[in-house]
Amino acid sequence: MASPVRTPGHVAAPGDGGVGDSPLRPDGALKVAGEFAYASDLWMDGMLWGATLRSPHPRARIRAIDIGPALAVPGVHAVLTHEDVPGKKVYGEDHTEDQPVLAIGEVRHQGEPVAVVAADHPETARRAMERIAVDYEVLEPITDPRAVIADPEGLKVQPLGGITRYQPVRVGDVDAARAQAEVVVAEEFEVGIQDQAFLGPEAGLAVPAEDGGVDLYVSTQWIHNDLAQIAPCLGLDESQVHMTLAGVGGAFGGREDLSVQIHAAMLALHTGRPVKMSYNRYESFFGHVHRHPAFMRYEYGATADGKLVYADVEIILDGGAYTSSTRNVTGNAASLGVGPYEIPNIRIDAYGVYTNNPPCGAMRGFGAVQACFAYESMMDRLGAACGLGPLEIRRRNAVSQGSRLATGQVIESPAPLAEMLTRLEAMPMPPACDPSDLRNLPGGASQTTHGEGVVRGVGYGVGIKNICFSEGFDDLSTARVRLEVIGGEPTALVHTAAAEVGQGLVTVQAQIARTELGVQKVTIAPADDRAGDAGSSSASRQSYMSGGAVKTACEAVRAELLARAARRYGHDDLSIAGGKIVSRAAGVLGGIEDVLGGDAIEETREYHHRPTTAMDPVTGQGTTHTQLALCVHRAVVDVDVDLGLVKVVEMAAVQDVGRILNRLSLEGQIHGGSAQGLGLAVMEEIVVSGGVVRNPSFTDYLIPTILDMPPMRLDILEYPDPDAPYGLRGAGEPPTLSSTPAIVAAVRDATGRALTRVPIRPEHVSLPTSYGEPAPSGVQETSG
Repeated sequence: MASPVRTPGHVAAPGDGGVGDSPLRPDGALKVAGEFAYASDLWMDGMLWGATLRSPHPRARIRAIDIGPALAVPGVHAVLTHEDVPGKKVYGEDHTEDQPVLAIGEVRHQGEPVAVVAADHPETARRAMERIAVDYEVLEPITDPRAVIADPEGLKVQPLGGITRYQPVRVGDVDAARAQAEVVVAEEFEVGIQDQAFLGPEAGLAVPAEDGGVDLYVSTQWIHNDLAQIAPCLGLDESQVHMTLAGVGGAFGGREDLSVQIHAAMLALHTGRPVKMSYNRYESFFGHVHRHPAFMRYEYGATADGKLVYADVEIILDGGAYTSSTRNVTGNAASLGVGPYEIPNIRIDAYGVYTNNPPCGAMRGFGAVQACFAYESMMDRLGAACGLGPLEIRRRNAVSQGSRLATGQVIESPAPLAEMLTRLEAMPMPPACDPSDLRNLPGGASQTTHGEGVVRGVGYGVGIKNICFSEGFDDLSTARVRLEVIGGEPTALVHTAAAEVGQGLVTVQAQIARTELGVQKVTIAPADDRAGDAGSSSASRQSYMSGGAVKTACEAVRAELLARAARRYGHDDLSIAGGKIVSRAAGVLGGIEDVLGGDAIEETREYHHRPTTAMDPVTGQGTTHTQLALCVHRAVVDVDVDLGLVKVVEMAAVQDVGRILNRLSLEGQIHGGSAQGLGLAVMEEIVVSGGVVRNPSFTDYLIPTILDMPPMRLDILEYPDPDAPYGLRGAGEPPTLSSTPAIVAAVRDATGRALTRVPIRPEHVSLPTSYGEPAPSGVQETSG
């Protein structure tokens, strides 16, 4: 069958645009104008529409399913249950196949898919879906991960057990150090469920192929990982499932897991017709994983002058009903659990737990976000107990070159944290609040205040994040680069399976090709499975990994081009400059097109980062990460302490990025990561009660808008990593870590509240009345 219309491809704009420049993104104007083709825009003549019936219960047995009433609806072409899955009935991330394609005998979370429908109109599909009769025996859900830790065998959500992963970290002797500590602080922290909240809901189109397989056009983050899960469930060889990346409307980890892929493909193969599935916003909240909520207990001991001597930590992450990425998220939380500080004695117990709450998996920051909120809050508490300011307590304990993380991994090559803190401190503060303009005040034009009860606060946050995949994973990316003459002009074609999810990867790939090949015209082929595996567009890894693959393939093409030129011109001291072949001895010899003639040079290369090791299951020791990145934030807030309203006035950030490839895109990543950290700090939370989601809409799940995002001051440092392409350091995730604790610390500074939970709610912030009423429910007071 013909390809669907409006399949997106990207052609990088010609002109100056090598590494270090900031060419505009080729998809930018299209997205702003509403003309970019997202997965939800896909269309094909004769296609059907798919819909999914989902469980209303967080836990229940399925006693019977009657699909007859749905099949009787005119225009319905198929109604499928787990009995119709042609291959394996389960799939899963991280080599754990525990998630049913469609529920088999039991549902383990609200929104679990039970049946799928294909019809000739989307409303027909939805009406038919509502007529499927499911007889449920509702069971009591398991929703408290702390109870599962206490009774992991008795509280089993599924046959895999109660605990997904337990990862301890042991350094020194915490009990002996506790006896010697002069200052001890302890606190418990909680992080709510954050959603990726991408603006483009899950969507895709499945088309039956002539070879008996299926062509999938879908918004995803990792084509080959999808392929490895989809094909076995369809009973097909991977060569029969053809995947092309459709336009992605944001990702942030939420598209690493499957959504429409298998369901649409099953319906297409069953009906012999193209099938499109596109979630609405309500369904999207149930159709992808979220950030793990966390319960954390921290105790720090230090000398009287503020030097840390021990950390005793427990981290419990609620992974929900299925494994997804929970094992790796738990490993990240454990390895980065006390942040970028030197602590000679460490005890960390990190748990990933199954419950009947919504499944959780990858989200920007990947386990490090939760831990960062806790350890940065502890650094503020420790500083206050020792009579030290928030910057000084961090300087006295900051890692530097040669320091070791909790896992024993040696810190190599990032910017000195102490220097970053000093640079942050030197940044000018924003002007004082002008209450004459209501838009400057918490509550804004709603006139909740005219300046009375408004207090300013300043807070700081430091985050350290691993870059690329860790713990022994053979992380790789593949690129194919072709150089040929088209229309008399040398042109490079770059082909990878790397997903462009809004981060600007297509622009960076073109910049690398221009830099390495000396050509201006570069085309980026649509990402599909006809290129080798590029890994996931997550873990801040694509510029590093796919950038490294494109660079390596370009180097191979350049070497072959210069070898041909050497044979043609009789010189071997050749280079490329401005599209010309240049000899140091003889000057310009000719153009690239003269050497290529009618031939093309094509090379495919894999790029692997340096090896890592798994964390020791008993001590947690190991060289688990290939690269680490630091970001520090300062937040300034104004708080209406009577109503508990918070306005973030300004954020400032200092970040080490190794090498700037594209400043415009880089600044966008730092702003975007900071915005998601702001959301977690003061507004974003999926509210779950008894396993049931109470706010699955953008009416009730609030995300920051342009009115909530404050001005930002950025100081971008370049301390090149000698092992990375161009010395770069992944940059997209670190700002998400440090922005949240900085904002919360600023609100603490304004209110004096402990604020041990995020997101902060108004009742956590507002001060007691003059009548001496107790602190509002949910606020935890702490002693000095």
